[in-house]
Amino acid sequence: MKAGSGKLIALAIGILAVIILGTRMPFLFYWENRTVPKQPASKATLQEARYYRKLDNNRVQCQTCFRECIVEEGEKGFCRNRINKKGIYYTLVYALPCAVQIDPIEKEPAFHMLPGTRIFCLATASCNNRCLFCHNWHISQRGPEETTNYYMSPEEVVQKAIEYECPTISFTYTEPTVFYEYMYDISRLAKQKGIRILFHSNGSMNPEPLEDLLKYTDAVTIDLKSFDPEFYRKISSSERDPVLRTLKIIRQAKVHLEIVNLIIPTLNDNGEKIQEMCRWIKENLGADTPIHFNRFFPSHKLTNLPPTPVETLEAAREIALKQGLKFVYVGNVPGHKYNSTFCPHCGKVVLERVHFMVLNNYLVDGKCKFCGYRIRGIWK
Repeated sequence: MKAGSGKLIALAIGILAVIILGTRMPFLFYWENRTVPKQPASKATLQEARYYRKLDNNRVQCQTCFRECIVEEGEKGFCRNRINKKGIYYTLVYALPCAVQIDPIEKEPAFHMLPGTRIFCLATASCNNRCLFCHNWHISQRGPEETTNYYMSPEEVVQKAIEYECPTISFTYTEPTVFYEYMYDISRLAKQKGIRILFHSNGSMNPEPLEDLLKYTDAVTIDLKSFDPEFYRKISSSERDPVLRTLKIIRQAKVHLEIVNLIIPTLNDNGEKIQEMCRWIKENLGADTPIHFNRFFPSHKLTNLPPTPVETLEAAREIALKQGLKFVYVGNVPGHKYNSTFCPHCGKVVLERVHFMVLNNYLVDGKCKFCGYRIRGIWK
């Protein structure tokens, strides 16, 4: 095999997998065909949770997410990775990622942040939702005792991001809320080193921990799974309103925000609900909030449904534009015209993309090169 051919083969496999799967699924511990320095999980020590209340009889009540689980001594919370030991609540996943990878930032998706750059991504096991359609179910729907974990301290994470020339660290793949303490400590260290922070979340964090984290955060991508509360309850075993609250808090904090709506045939593709959602986004978050209508592919417990018709995504985009949203994308459809960013003033392409690859960048200091219109985002 010729020198460098292994890297090309690995890259081709990665691109093919993304095209076929259309997901953010990580290649676990794959860093551009480089060997990851894995350290045994036994190096980790229990860390006390940052947000919880002590109750009587050694019970505790978690304050990290909207569920606010009351946990008996010796038991775990809904998220599977927090445990009550003698009335003290601990995280079981501190410094124990099960997935580490370098991605293009567009894969997050974050289309209005440092286009064409790379992000240092990591996740731990589990989630505080039970989405039937999760593409990363093999790690998000598992507890830490069911995944392969390796020790990586916050200091090591920041150092690796610098070493691999990633200007941004991203918490993704599973729900970052359930490894809050790890994410928080990494974020504080990263800011001291000039590294930006991005996280992709289901939006379920409680206000106090969210506001504390946003002090060290540059951008957030939020999954707004539907505007129908019943969808959240039946399909994700979750609630919608905490997500809307989170979106407002992020906007008020002036942290860059992008929204993903995965459209699933027959479940959340109702045009009236999409219209209602887009109207709410404009009124509460602003017309310049980017939204990605992403294509669903059969996965986990929803393998009975077909992939989303591209026409459905295009129709959702038209609805969003009619409601006044300025930056509306069609996602998980490689090569689609609306992978690209269009200037809402002159209509010309200012960021030309094919899926996650930036081909041309026509922004000058965050403004459209052709008409001077300022495009909201983080550009340098």
